[in-house]
Amino acid sequence: MSLNAKSLLYNFLCFAGLYILLYFLIIAFTNLTGYWIPAVSAVAASLLAPKFYVMRTDQGQKMFMKWLFIKGIKQIG
Repeated sequence: MSLNAKSLLYNFLCFAGLYILLYFLIIAFTNLTGYWIPAVSAVAASLLAPKFYVMRTDQGQKMFMKWLFIKGIKQIG
């Protein structure tokens, strides 16, 4: 599997996991109804999920991760 496909898969899995978690937390702990629940879940998940991307370096392609809770950019692979 190429690094581009891995970064896309990691981005989707992190977003989807956080979206589902936040969806049920919003239902349990807020009084939101209707389309507000998925809308708030999607916005919060997109802000909280880590971002994976691939860049070309002198050594070849490398995968990096940027996240709100980690200072700086971390090299993954």
